[in-house]
Amino acid sequence: MIGFARSLVGRWEVLVPVLAVPALVLTWGRELPGLVVAVVAVLLAGSVLAAVHHAEVVAHRVGEPFGSLVLAVAVTVIEVALIVSMMISASDDKAATLARETVFAAVMITCNGIVGLSLLSATLRHRVAVFNAEGTGAALATVATLATVCMVLPTFTTSANGPVFSADQLAFAAVASLVLYGLFVLTQTIRHRDYFLPVTKEGEVLDEDDHAEAPSGKETMTSLVFLLVALVTVVGLAKVESPTIEKAVASAGLPHAVVGVAIALLVLLPETLAAVRAARRDRVQTSLNLALGSAMASIGLTIPTIAVASMWLDGPLELGLGGTHMVLLALTVAVSTLTVVTGRAILLQAGVHLVIFASFLFFALSP
Repeated sequence: MIGFARSLVGRWEVLVPVLAVPALVLTWGRELPGLVVAVVAVLLAGSVLAAVHHAEVVAHRVGEPFGSLVLAVAVTVIEVALIVSMMISASDDKAATLARETVFAAVMITCNGIVGLSLLSATLRHRVAVFNAEGTGAALATVATLATVCMVLPTFTTSANGPVFSADQLAFAAVASLVLYGLFVLTQTIRHRDYFLPVTKEGEVLDEDDHAEAPSGKETMTSLVFLLVALVTVVGLAKVESPTIEKAVASAGLPHAVVGVAIALLVLLPETLAAVRAARRDRVQTSLNLALGSAMASIGLTIPTIAVASMWLDGPLELGLGGTHMVLLALTVAVSTLTVVTGRAILLQAGVHLVIFASFLFFALSP
């Protein structure tokens, strides 16, 4: 045990999260000078890279699609905790839209940003990106349904004023979200696991991500622990940095929704890097598992949690999207369907997704 502990000393992926924990404790809830903000930013970036490393170790041990599921759920659970904590501390007008802004940003980042970068990485290196249309199509259908039920319908319901659900409607949306997410996890991990494994251009299913020897159980458990530590520090340090981001946004005269976008970008960095690395190894299915799984978890876990939290949170909970966001969501679903249906993608499709993502960012800055 002592020898194993000594072997951890000097490993950056262990030291960075360890250093980030006291930094998080010392800076939490305090106003920071410029130098400290810079140090926190460096630790935040290091924690992101450490999270990616440990996630890949765990994914290699448990195999696909379980590895992608571990990272997606871990990030989303902590993201939900961040949203709830920020809603509690924010003013009523900002808290009302925080969940919607963050969840929609996560959907656009995953379905266009991560998917686009993954396809770009794969097609630049291998010309054609190949994946399983059955599994990816099922994931996309689940994401589209969750997004529509939880974020489009509130704009059109009439039981409550504004783009909000009534208590009964929110409860229904929460239960429906959990049911759909549970069914998808059952499908992905048990009933049709082979639909979510990487495939070759010849259609052969790859049951292993690498030919390298899998890490030991002790190494895997160590990586799992430090993955959780790294994710907590990523989200925590992102919240520490958020006042600086808010001040920068306010001084630049930008909409407050930009804060949610910026925080979602920081929180989803581990999954983005892991997805791009998988795509470079021609494991595009793993990349899509991460992207769509994260979008699904972001809605399917956030809405039920927010529904429970709304019992003691004051003020309305605005989940309904505005016109611009609904158009972007509809375009995303339509383009993603065309991307997925053949099980093969080229550089053009990567560019289309990235342009939609760029459009989302632009109109967030300039609504």
